[in-house]
Amino acid sequence: MSRIILQNTDRIESLLGAQHSLSTPNKRWHSAFVSIYCSRALLSFFKDSLLQKNLKLSPSPSFVILDLNPDIGFKVDQPTLTNLVKDKKIERLQNIGGIDALAFTLQTNVECGIHGNDEDIARRHEAFGSNTYKRPPTKSFFHFLVEAFKDLTILILLGCAVLSLVFGIKENGIKEGWYDGGSIFVAIFLVIAVSTISNFKQNRQFDKLSKVSNNIQIDVVRSGRRQHISIFEIVVGDIICLKIGDQVPADGLFLDGYSLQVDESSMTGESEHVEVNCSHPFLFSGTKVVDGYAQMLVTSVGMNTTWGEMMSSISRDTNEQTPLQVRLNKLTSSIGKVGLAVAFLVLVVLLVRYFTGNTEDENGNKEFNGNSTKVNDILNAVVGIVAAAVTIVVVAIPEGLPLAVTLTLAYSMKRMMADQAMVRKLSACETMGSATTICTDKTGTLTLNKMKVTKFWLGKESFVPATFSSITPYILKLVQEGVALNTTGSIYRPTSVSEIEFSGSPTEQAILSWAVLELNMEMEQLKQSCQILYVEAFNSQKKRSAVVTRRKIDNTIHVHWKGAAEMILKMCSSYYDAFGIMKDLDDDEKMKFEQIIQGMAASSLRCIAFAHKQISEEDQEHDMEQKKIEEDGLTLLGLVGIKDPCRPGVKKAVENCQNAGVNIKMITGDNVFTAKAIAIECGILRFDQDMSGAVVEGVEFRNYTPKERMEKVDKIRVMARSSPFDKLLMVKCLKQKGHVVAVTGDGTNDAPALKEADVGLSMGIQGTEVAKESSDVVILDDNFASVATVLRWGRCVYNNIQKFIQFQLTVNVAALVINFVAAISAGEVPLTAVQLLWVNLIMDTLGALALATEKPTEELMMKPPIGRIEPLITNIMWRNLLAQALYQIIVLLTLQFKGESIFGVTEKVNDTLIFNTFVLCQVFNEFNARKLEKKNVFKGIHRNKLFLGIIAITIVLQVVMVEFLKKFAGTERLNWGQWGECIGFGIVSWPIGWIVKWIPVPKRPFLSYLNMKKMQGLPTPFLFILKTIPRLIGV
Repeated sequence: MSRIILQNTDRIESLLGAQHSLSTPNKRWHSAFVSIYCSRALLSFFKDSLLQKNLKLSPSPSFVILDLNPDIGFKVDQPTLTNLVKDKKIERLQNIGGIDALAFTLQTNVECGIHGNDEDIARRHEAFGSNTYKRPPTKSFFHFLVEAFKDLTILILLGCAVLSLVFGIKENGIKEGWYDGGSIFVAIFLVIAVSTISNFKQNRQFDKLSKVSNNIQIDVVRSGRRQHISIFEIVVGDIICLKIGDQVPADGLFLDGYSLQVDESSMTGESEHVEVNCSHPFLFSGTKVVDGYAQMLVTSVGMNTTWGEMMSSISRDTNEQTPLQVRLNKLTSSIGKVGLAVAFLVLVVLLVRYFTGNTEDENGNKEFNGNSTKVNDILNAVVGIVAAAVTIVVVAIPEGLPLAVTLTLAYSMKRMMADQAMVRKLSACETMGSATTICTDKTGTLTLNKMKVTKFWLGKESFVPATFSSITPYILKLVQEGVALNTTGSIYRPTSVSEIEFSGSPTEQAILSWAVLELNMEMEQLKQSCQILYVEAFNSQKKRSAVVTRRKIDNTIHVHWKGAAEMILKMCSSYYDAFGIMKDLDDDEKMKFEQIIQGMAASSLRCIAFAHKQISEEDQEHDMEQKKIEEDGLTLLGLVGIKDPCRPGVKKAVENCQNAGVNIKMITGDNVFTAKAIAIECGILRFDQDMSGAVVEGVEFRNYTPKERMEKVDKIRVMARSSPFDKLLMVKCLKQKGHVVAVTGDGTNDAPALKEADVGLSMGIQGTEVAKESSDVVILDDNFASVATVLRWGRCVYNNIQKFIQFQLTVNVAALVINFVAAISAGEVPLTAVQLLWVNLIMDTLGALALATEKPTEELMMKPPIGRIEPLITNIMWRNLLAQALYQIIVLLTLQFKGESIFGVTEKVNDTLIFNTFVLCQVFNEFNARKLEKKNVFKGIHRNKLFLGIIAITIVLQVVMVEFLKKFAGTERLNWGQWGECIGFGIVSWPIGWIVKWIPVPKRPFLSYLNMKKMQGLPTPFLFILKTIPRLIGV
């Protein structure tokens, strides 16, 4: 109340200090105004007091309030708030009355938070802004268009198109002369359009993913209720609950909490953790909580924070290249060099043949007759030869490979999002397909994370809810204090009728729910009856937490511990029996308690123990100086067993991974008996399995010598009582042994293991922000079945890319050989620049789209993992592509040299037959590429509507190209018989594909034979070429 009067002192004084010369009626009005204004101030105070007790004011007051200050704004501006935190000067905060006065100014109740209704949020947005950052503008469509034009091959083709257009118009007039140059322009335009659109769409998809990944959920207190909201909904004045692993979502001040330590390295670069408390209360957006818990008052959001200023100048790099993309770019570059060499040879041969008079025009006349040939004709011929050579380069360069990777990664990322997996790093998509081992957490991943207390032991007796009333009141009160005061959770009672809401971690919720509903614990009363002196927060290394409290009624000091049962048991020297009598805890008694704990653990229960000790004032002061809490001589209060059932479907998911040759290792902080029981339930262990070496504790694994660890790590299936360091150690060992390791994690301390792993998988619900930032994939539903789905999609990505590589290289090899042989022997290329660009477009782009979007199949999970050393182009792929390329080369060269006489057609028609047959061979070969090993290439084809649609579009476009775009494509119309012949040549690729799959291939990669010692007798140049091939093609 004093705060409110202080805030309104100036107005009250002005009212009380009115002139005494006022008339009597005016004096009465003046007194009325004073009374009303003071009443209003008092009402404001009582409103806040009532809000704390969750009471509601009567909606129809019996009096009317006259508002003397209708514009109720905030009496502090944003620059003041920003500088208050930014300058880190505690004196400035004290000058304005401390944090309580600042909270009052921001119209925030330090216990209940802001009101949080729509009107309140809108006012705060208007006054202080929203918690969003201005990002640099996303790259426009025009940006990607310009990037596409930077391709050197495209620029050369554009130059050829311009020259061809100029000479064509000059020679044949604008009506006929634009066809050749115009055709190349149209073809280039289509290639650029497809490339630009695909890159632009991928960029937009990354922007969407970035928004999703940045949408962090955080706990706030509004109207006395703890709520889960998006980071973007936070406003100035909010009270935020912070715990280990959280990212501080805005700038603010420490309100209340214990042992809070923050990592400010993202802001300052300093690796030392900063302790935040009442004497140093400044918290900055973007920093990470590494220990303790607290409540903070938000003072700045969005662009007004220090982090906001930094983030506004940073944009996410969407040009991230995965290892496979890098590998394919090298492959593309190497093949391009081969194509360039072939194109140069073709260029030289064609130029020599032209200038030596060995080429003839359509009428049979020599094209070059020395000085009698016009300069325009020479230039026109040279441009045509250069265009043909450049086009060979276009076809030789498998530009579709990077596009295929982009398409398949973008497609799989979108589908994985629907399957509860958000990809943060592209490389994870493909790497996951190679995974040989998955190290998984237990809680929330293999189990539901819906915990319930099902067992309670007091002394050596088990109590059920019906018998709780028989517990000695003194012991019951100690248990209730141990639950209510030593917790990071909270309770909210909306009304006497509504269901009570529990917040905090699932373990905390389970214990609070049990204490309130079954032990009739009154949390608020207990908190008010005691003063908390010191807190040691729980973390995954200590696996316990403690609190030191002073009872207000008798001023006694008590220590309460809670944590892993066997760890708390070791700290105890006595225990309370069922009648509340304290007894000594000797070794025999400890063994009995250990058996109780093991019995609960064997039933898949998580065992938590409560212990207590009353200490003297001197001991407490000494402990505070040492910043530690009494850890020995405790009295065991009781044990609770918490049931966390396995997720439905997790056993099937584990089985699928094991069938796929992937080892599953469970790494948990629970004790060895609980871990073993859950592992058997999930199928990670079998009942009849030899457990020696398969189940270890973290400390045992840690104490192995490096040699022992390397020998035993493969056999380990379960590691219990493990620390994050143990998990990191296991990941390093597995990687040293050549495994591709995927790791799941949710805690802050899991970050090193997540980073070290080949694929880090963090949990979307229970995962801390630190864990998510360290991971490659976020499992949105925390379910192991989703981890298995990521594995399946990873294999699908890799398999789809291999399919397209096989298909693409078949086109490249066939086109290169045909054009090269024809140019050398006949002096002309059978496929024109426009035709080759057309093949490039439909094969690279449409082919990539058709093969890169195949969905994962069950058969993918029946193969062993790919691992690290498997070549990208396997022996099976070499067998398939060489057989198809050889068939196409034989057919097309036969048509080139004997087609006119065999089919009795003109040269123009024969060239069209060659072009049409070449395209249709690729269309039918696209079916063969669907299955690298399976003989039935049509299995499941009816489910891939996109593939069938692309095949149909390709055929329709080819018909249009041949039949209706004669001048554009340089083709002649074909009759039904000729179309049948082309289709016949194409369809033969199906039986060839079926037959070659019967040919066995060795497991050893073909190209490794090039390094065999028996080749040492070969001539040096030949040996050098053979040894260079594997490096050239990037395998």
